[in-house]
Amino acid sequence: MPATSLPDVVIRPATSQDIPVCADICYRAFSAINAAHNFPSDVPVPEVASGIISACFSAPDFYCLVAESRTPGDRSSPLGWESDGRILGSNCLDERSIIHGVGPITVDPETQNKGVGRKLMEAVLERSRQRGAAGVRLVQAAFHNRSISLYASLGFDIREPIAVMQGRTRERAIPGGIVRPATIADLPACNSLSQRVHGFDRGTELAQAIPRGGSLVVERGGRITAYASHLAFFGHATAESNADLQALIASVDSFAGPGILVPSRNAELFRWCLSNGLRVVEPMTLMSMGLYNQPAGAFLPSVLF
Repeated sequence: MPATSLPDVVIRPATSQDIPVCADICYRAFSAINAAHNFPSDVPVPEVASGIISACFSAPDFYCLVAESRTPGDRSSPLGWESDGRILGSNCLDERSIIHGVGPITVDPETQNKGVGRKLMEAVLERSRQRGAAGVRLVQAAFHNRSISLYASLGFDIREPIAVMQGRTRERAIPGGIVRPATIADLPACNSLSQRVHGFDRGTELAQAIPRGGSLVVERGGRITAYASHLAFFGHATAESNADLQALIASVDSFAGPGILVPSRNAELFRWCLSNGLRVVEPMTLMSMGLYNQPAGAFLPSVLF
């Protein structure tokens, strides 16, 4: 995408050279907003921010942008501005399925409330329109009033309240379900399950996750009835029933990152997690634009969607 000149700010594609500055902004932005509301940061140390930004900026199926401040330049030049060298924030778009996922979006805490986040969001939404995505989704911190207001004003609908949960369940197995590591051979069955539950699959994402380890499936009667790309903040899970999802959750000793994202409207699953000793870390909200089918099963979204 060519750089787009906007008053004081230009949105341009991210490069590998932007990673250190954008990682620092990511760390400071998450630390500031969560601390302001007395929640632990989703990005607890700078190294985590660096890993997230580096992974997104280098992934071929992520579209990443930075916002850069500009000053007026020689009006005879093609763009009429010059860079003052300051990056104000970044945003990423996961394009691995017919539904695109937004995030992480972060803006320098010193540049909050000046429209930078809106410009970054408008740019990725325009990209999704150009690519013909069936929909766009994101997950935001429910205590962050400015972000939920921004996303709603851009056309996103609230779909699910989410409880990020962490811990280890007291029950270590659910009768009738066999949990085992996922293999590439399981992809067709997992994709078919996702199609039945959500109306689309996340096959590229799952295919990338399986070789890294941590992906799981549940078998009942020789059929795959649930899968998880990873029981983690950046992982998602899909299941025919709550019992299948509980089998996945009970099978691991911990969840990577801040925790798993449990839709709290699923009262049966939420109460089961609480009764099994899992604790709520923070509230979040799943939002969508475009295609959204009410899930015909149980699921855990990732922090992207």
